[in-house]
Order: sequence, then structure tokens, then C-alpha cells
Amino acid sequence: MALRMWASTTANALKISCATTKAPVYSLSRCFSTVLDGLKYAESHEWVKHEGPIATIGITDHAQDHLGEVVFVELPEPGGSVSKGKGFGAVESVKATSDVNSPISGEIVEVNSKLTETPGLINSSPYEGGWMIKVKPGSPSELESLMGPKEYTKFCEEEDASH
Repeated sequence: MALRMWASTTANALKISCATTKAPVYSLSRCFSTVLDGLKYAESHEWVKHEGPIATIGITDHAQDHLGEVVFVELPEPGGSVSKGKGFGAVESVKATSDVNSPISGEIVEVNSKLTETPGLINSSPYEGGWMIKVKPGSPSELESLMGPKEYTKFCEEEDASH
């Protein structure tokens, strides 16, 4: 009970909630992972932020939380290409190594070289400093098949409940 009260007080102080509002800045799932509005999400727990001709891709807060402390990140070279649903890199944590799949197809225009020396950015800032690659989408319509924040939050809750 004390933990629930602490979580509720903390969530209120940070202005995050589980309640559905018209346009939430943050959503909070049962496991307290952050899901941002304005991003698209894949079932394999990657996110995409599409701005103009470029899409930024990384792993979600939910994914990094389940991985634990990230100690190594393997990224592709700029100029290569990624295909929807196919691996483009890997994240190694103290618990496991996981492949990272691209939620969309396209040409890699930039990689986050900061992750080579500071892989923990994925833990501390999965949606900002911990982004992994930037892609020029080959088929922007692929974004339509991805989940929005509400759908992804529900997906995570159901996935966690089944484990």
C-alpha cells in the first residue's frame, strides 16, 4: 500500500498518469514505463518519431526497463539500409543481448555515435539521448501499421500480464 501511495504521489508530482485524457504528454503503464504521445510503436518495442523527411528510431522505455543496465550497443553504418521487421543492431545488457528490429524500411542517414561510449543513455533517456538511428523512410505508409501511445500502453500491459 505504501508503494502504491508513493507511486501515485510521484506520478502526480511529475504530471504523469494512467488516466486517459484528450492529449496526454505521458502515459503510465502498470510497470511505470513511459510512453510518449506523438511517437509510433512496434510490437518488438521500438519507437519511431517521424519529422519531415527523417524518422528517428530507438527502443522504448518498456524495453530498456526489461533489459536492465545497457552495457554495449551495436549499430549499423550510415548509408546502409534497414527493412521493416529486420534487425539492424543489438543491445547488450547485464541480463541479456537483444536484437533491435527496424519498425520501418529506409536508408540510414545517421547513427547515434554517443551510444558507443555511453550505452547507458538508452536507460536514462530512451526517447531523447538514447535514440539509435535516423532513417529516410522508403515507404512512409509503413508508419500507419504501427501502434499509437494508447495502443502500445495496452499492448505492454497485456504482455506483462501474460508473463
